[in-house]
Amino acid sequence: MSTILFHSKSEEETHRIGVLLGKKAAAGLVFLMEGDLGAGKTCLIRGIAEGLGVDPDHPVTSPSYALIHEYPGRLRLFHVDLYRIAFEDLEDIGFFDLPVEDGVLAVEWARRLPHDEFPDRIDVTLETAPDDVRKIAIAGRGGAKRWLREWIDWIQQEAAGQTRPAG
Repeated sequence: MSTILFHSKSEEETHRIGVLLGKKAAAGLVFLMEGDLGAGKTCLIRGIAEGLGVDPDHPVTSPSYALIHEYPGRLRLFHVDLYRIAFEDLEDIGFFDLPVEDGVLAVEWARRLPHDEFPDRIDVTLETAPDDVRKIAIAGRGGAKRWLREWIDWIQQEAAGQTRPAG
């Protein structure tokens, strides 16, 4: 498993990590998010949306009541919040009909899914630490491990000033 850990000191830093994830996201990529209420899951997904080129006129909000939001961008972003739903109800809301292969899926409260539902995925765990620091652990599973390793290499090159992201 490939894993990277960030310590975010602000909402802006959390958002920026999401932007970097979105800039390199590929069709079919699945992000499964875990973290307590207020840990920054939706903030990170807003960043992913920006990185995917979602129009700022389409604000990314938590789909706690609508359950699924779709945003157009370089790739479509499917944003799902499972906080108020059981696995048995996913079929009723159209979860299994989402054309994930054509876009990017970001799921909040992903622990409500069976562990094998998406064997190729990026697991993102957000944890609130003292002084409002967020620990953000990003781990690749299955085929997504390769994507994450390439993303980590890109981040390291960018930090060293060796690459410039498109946009």
